[in-house]
Amino acid sequence: MIDQLVKAPPLGEARDRELLKEAHSFIYFHSPAGDLAAHFFFPPGHDPKSAEAPVILFLHGGMWDLSMPTQFVPHALHFAARGAVCMCIEYRVASKGEGSPVDALEDAAMAMVFLRKNAAILGIDSAKIVFGGAGSGAHLALCCTTLPEIGEHPGENFRPSALFLFSPLVNTSRKGVGGENFSSGEEARKYSPSEHVPQPNLPPCKLYHGRNDRLIPIELVTRFAKRYAKKKNNCELMEFEGAGHTFFNYNSHQQNYEITLRSADCFLVDLGILEPDPLAGEF
Repeated sequence: MIDQLVKAPPLGEARDRELLKEAHSFIYFHSPAGDLAAHFFFPPGHDPKSAEAPVILFLHGGMWDLSMPTQFVPHALHFAARGAVCMCIEYRVASKGEGSPVDALEDAAMAMVFLRKNAAILGIDSAKIVFGGAGSGAHLALCCTTLPEIGEHPGENFRPSALFLFSPLVNTSRKGVGGENFSSGEEARKYSPSEHVPQPNLPPCKLYHGRNDRLIPIELVTRFAKRYAKKKNNCELMEFEGAGHTFFNYNSHQQNYEITLRSADCFLVDLGILEPDPLAGEF
């Protein structure tokens, strides 16, 4: 059934081609700057005709400047083996066609539209879409979660079932980080997740942050987590002593990668999105 989707050409760099050798890549959005690809990793033996698997949509970091769609491939391979369909997307960035954070948010929203529109073809449960993200990608995930509207559509149309985010960029107002990437201070404040919490009925959220992060101060994330958790929302922050901005990546720190990966796995099990891992006791 997935052959009905428009296939995307492989990425150019040898390293990226190697990381994506097990992926199925499709065009998910014909953006004004060109076609954007989504790289899917399916569970072993996944049969779209009979399956309704949960989905994890991964949004890479890079401060809306660098394109790093393979950042979460190690995570995607893990969660695909655990029964989830995983989607790592390309989105518009400044270094490729001068994409803005608002453009990137439109792309993230369109990825959600693509998933829901093609749920039957992909064999997924559109009621179990989870966001995983880092840095500016985490910002996009939180915008989809908290903004009252995205473009001309209600923000709740793009809200996931749950989120787990690493080194999240939570505040783009003048008191936060990254505001200079927006067209104005007013726009930066409008698209700052910190401006839209607390509010009720937000999805469960797990945050991971290094206490020595020099790009996004831990104080911003601590404050955001407390505000998110108000109105009876579920939000937990796990802090890592001595860790910097990239502490969670597969190629950055193996122990932190394993700890955060296992924690995110347990988070989704506790929510009933994933089945318990029979190998969990071996870690």
